[in-house]
Amino acid sequence: MARKSGWLAPIGWMPEPGDLIGYRKDGRPIYLAGGGAVNNVDDWIPEEFSGEVIQRVNQMSVVERFARPWAMSTLTRSVPRSAGMDVEGIAKGGTYGEDTSNNDEVILRARKMGKALRLDDEDLQDSTLVDILNTKKRDWATSYAKFYDQACLGTTGAENGTTILFTSLYKSLRTTNSETGYTADANYVASASGSAVTYANLSNVLGLAEQGDYWDDSQALVIAHPGYKQKLRGIVDSQQRPIFVEGQGGDKGTPSTLFGHEIAWSLGAKTHATNTSNPTGNQLLIVGNRDYLYKGVRSGPESYVAGADTGIGFLTDQAVLKIRSRRGFAVAHEAAFAVLEDL
Repeated sequence: MARKSGWLAPIGWMPEPGDLIGYRKDGRPIYLAGGGAVNNVDDWIPEEFSGEVIQRVNQMSVVERFARPWAMSTLTRSVPRSAGMDVEGIAKGGTYGEDTSNNDEVILRARKMGKALRLDDEDLQDSTLVDILNTKKRDWATSYAKFYDQACLGTTGAENGTTILFTSLYKSLRTTNSETGYTADANYVASASGSAVTYANLSNVLGLAEQGDYWDDSQALVIAHPGYKQKLRGIVDSQQRPIFVEGQGGDKGTPSTLFGHEIAWSLGAKTHATNTSNPTGNQLLIVGNRDYLYKGVRSGPESYVAGADTGIGFLTDQAVLKIRSRRGFAVAHEAAFAVLEDL
């Protein structure tokens, strides 16, 4: 006898696409498919690159959109740090001098970010399963974009693999690294405590990156928390005219560039002691070379649905949706970046 969503079907009932019609030998349910995609999802399903979830993530996450990607087939991957290589003149018949730059590497470790959500079977019967899942996945994508950016850009604590998945860019610039020769706070600028960000603050942070060995105008990246829109509007000249607003296209009320470099806005560009999608610390503006922002891609975003008729949700009539992404992150060289913190 056929079953309707796990219950015995009433006499005369005709199954519809998505209804349970039997079981496989190994106990897995069989659902009726017809006229479109099957509503049952019984494995990790990667999101399509052109789909709404990926588009939402790329739209809101600066790191996902701009960082240099490295494919990962294992939990860790070693990639070249690219600390540079010198050059010199050589006389005819002369001996080539050997470069003394460090030829070390950066380790990318895939960390898992995700969440599970219970869905009542009664609600699923009243709605289209695929529509509910897509809505929840879009909501997850928004939170994930902020979480991943904050983990990569603004976390102040030391990496521990759980509450702090990576060594953030902010943490890197405020820590001495003997391997690269970088000194803590060498590329760090802070506004006066309790005071507004100044024109000099913005010029100084850009200057630190521009004068470094790793600057490349074609790869320049400016990342800022959206709160800097108001800060930029508030910086005026002696005639009280906004410096960063005039002459920027049709919408002259919204600053979009910093000294000619387009700004990528990120809600994750904010300090917090641990990784979170809702940071509560200071707003950041970061300048640097995007080629030295490394992103490891292990898998995802991807989702999995456990039906309400078996497994974890059987006794509560609840389906469980899991969504995850496995990513790595590393700063290839601290000297390629500079950060401004609004205290």
